[in-house]
Amino acid sequence: MQGPLPDWVPHRRQQIGAQIREARRRARLSQMQLGERIGRDHKTISRWENGHHPPDLNDLLLIADALDVPLADLVR
Repeated sequence: MQGPLPDWVPHRRQQIGAQIREARRRARLSQMQLGERIGRDHKTISRWENGHHPPDLNDLLLIADALDVPLADLVR
């Protein structure tokens, strides 16, 4: 079983959430609109953007495609 996460992980998760939020806003989409494009609830989008729950790789790929940004831009 995995132990507790290093302290930097929650901080990094928040940074990735902020990148998703910024890309979504640049695309002029609401959380609801992005959710509709990728088949996720707007509450899930909110949890990702606020760093409460990390998107998995499949979700990151869907987000990048829906927002027409490179995946690397979301996780820098």
